[in-house]
Amino acid sequence: MNNPFELIDARLSNIETLLLDIKHQHKDSKTEAASGELLTIRQTAELISLSVPTIYGLVSRSQIPCMKKGKRLYFSQKELTDWIKTGRKKTSAEIQNEATNFISRKALYHE
Repeated sequence: MNNPFELIDARLSNIETLLLDIKHQHKDSKTEAASGELLTIRQTAELISLSVPTIYGLVSRSQIPCMKKGKRLYFSQKELTDWIKTGRKKTSAEIQNEATNFISRKALYHE
């Protein structure tokens, strides 16, 4: 490698590889938290992209699933995922399908 541009290109490639490794390690640490471990309030805030004060507000209004031991709050990643999924909006096709099923059941009862 006598060409300085080839040397720069090789070094940039190494840097890119290292950055990708760091990125994957960060994803792996999030996956470990998803394996059923209990999360702290800071980990919870990071996981669901809300601020710590917002999490405290949700806890005080009993709007988010949590556990309290002493003065500490703990959160289950699975319960948080289930809680988030309860806010899922149905598609138009799902709503239409439910309406069709409801009407057909109602028609059976009135016959």
